[in-house]
Amino acid sequence: MSLRTRKTVGDILIFAVTLILGILFFFPIFFNIMSAFKSNAEIMRDAVALPTSLYLESFKYLLTETNYPQAIGNSIILTVVSIVGQVIIIPMAGYAIQRRNTKWTRLIFLYFLAGMMIPFQAYMIPLFKELKLLGLYGSLLGPILIYVAGSVGFGSLLYTSFVKGIPVEIEEAAQIDGCSRVRIFWGIVFPLLGPVTASMVVLNGLGIWNDFLMPMLVLPSGEPKTMVVEIYRYIGEFSSRWDMIFAGTTMSVVPVLLAFIFLQKYFVKGLASGATKG
Repeated sequence: MSLRTRKTVGDILIFAVTLILGILFFFPIFFNIMSAFKSNAEIMRDAVALPTSLYLESFKYLLTETNYPQAIGNSIILTVVSIVGQVIIIPMAGYAIQRRNTKWTRLIFLYFLAGMMIPFQAYMIPLFKELKLLGLYGSLLGPILIYVAGSVGFGSLLYTSFVKGIPVEIEEAAQIDGCSRVRIFWGIVFPLLGPVTASMVVLNGLGIWNDFLMPMLVLPSGEPKTMVVEIYRYIGEFSSRWDMIFAGTTMSVVPVLLAFIFLQKYFVKGLASGATKG
């Protein structure tokens, strides 16, 4: 078998495997969206059949008769405000750790990374007690602060790896021109961190948007929480409203898919660049 033939066979195998994996990963999304346009009785009768008509009553009921619109607002606030806080704080932390490179900054960096090794369930109860002590339990500000603080370790790891590839001479030239350190970072360095920032926004935003445990435990009971938690209300011990579950899940998945589609180029570039820097 010639080299060209082996390469062709290899390309076909890679394409076949990729196609199979793509179908396997896409099928749950397709099944969810398809089931969202079926009534509960139709879903129970034949879960995998295509809908006979576009049943929209589930969406209408969620948006007009339940607290789901408030839950959508809470999810948007939690995700957007947390991501904005992360984009403001974490790049500065990663930049300072990489550029200073002293004993203290290395210790701080190790401290951040050590926090990534501890599972959330291990410090969940003390954290909630601290939130109550600070008067943040039951408000959106509590989980926002936790999301920002909890992402510092992974975010610093991404940014320190990326900052290594930015020439120091650019900053030195700006200093000679009279730029302050803050202006150098936000005016020169931060725009160059666009790919890794997009990666962090996608990864952390997806985690916050889909988080169940934090809003379920921290936000007040009896009031609208987040989209994921509100969907859980329709799962019963003996019966479940699958039409509501699939409709609510579809509404929660669409924004994430759109964000990933628009940011996927920067997301892949940021991860690849961070892995190869330094």
